[in-house]
Amino acid sequence: MNNITVVIHTYNEEKNIEDCIKSAWLLIKNVLVIDMESEDKTTTIVKNLQILIYNFPKSSYVEPAREFGIKQVKTDWVLILDADERISKELAEEILNVIASEAKQSQSKQEIASSPSAPRNDNVTHFKIPRKNIFGQIKWLKHGGWWPDYQIRLINKKYFVNWPKRIHSTPKIKGGLGCLKNHLIHYFHGNLEKMVEKTVVFEDIESDLLYKAGKTANTPTFLRKYFAEFYRRMFKDLGFLDGTIGIIESIYQAFSKTITYLFLYEKNSKSRTL
Repeated sequence: MNNITVVIHTYNEEKNIEDCIKSAWLLIKNVLVIDMESEDKTTTIVKNLQILIYNFPKSSYVEPAREFGIKQVKTDWVLILDADERISKELAEEILNVIASEAKQSQSKQEIASSPSAPRNDNVTHFKIPRKNIFGQIKWLKHGGWWPDYQIRLINKKYFVNWPKRIHSTPKIKGGLGCLKNHLIHYFHGNLEKMVEKTVVFEDIESDLLYKAGKTANTPTFLRKYFAEFYRRMFKDLGFLDGTIGIIESIYQAFSKTITYLFLYEKNSKSRTL
């Protein structure tokens, strides 16, 4: 099975990248790294592992690097992997089985399609994968909206259109969507300091999108956004069942949502004074 490439994007991932690549090798040796101008030892580690690496301009979000990586792939299939994610042996086996099965089905459909009376039947061209979010490598968050956290990561490149250049966007792909059973492991939020650093960057980007769309914010907005997100995470999605970590995450996600609208308020206030 040499018809798949794993694409990993990186920026200052010296602590994660080696383990990530080695987990990718459970699936295939064909790994491609897209590095966004790392300033640590990331690229040195990648080169020492004899992995092909491309340089890409630094960006505050990953979607442009993902699209660039997909375009470099020579195989039919591509698996998108973040540096803080890991592939299990079970997931690797499922992916290989799925690709083999899709290849057989595609060939059969082509033979059937040669008949003038054959009905139209779209292939499954991309798959979403459940993601197991591990807080600080110590706690699997099963509640609070964190599971199964499906992500579109397995893509047949022939049907890939583009990846919209905005944060947390979904790739555009022709054809049908499938779903895998086995999960990716995601080691997210190493500590509170890193969480806050990412929030400042990501929510500033989100507020920019809202500002450009003409959205506004005021004091009632801040309160509504905070308590709605807190209620959803903590009670509706049962975040409290994950104990202290689940409660921390529920509070933090409410804080993060509110920061977006605080930034939006600030941007609107500055525009009015110009």
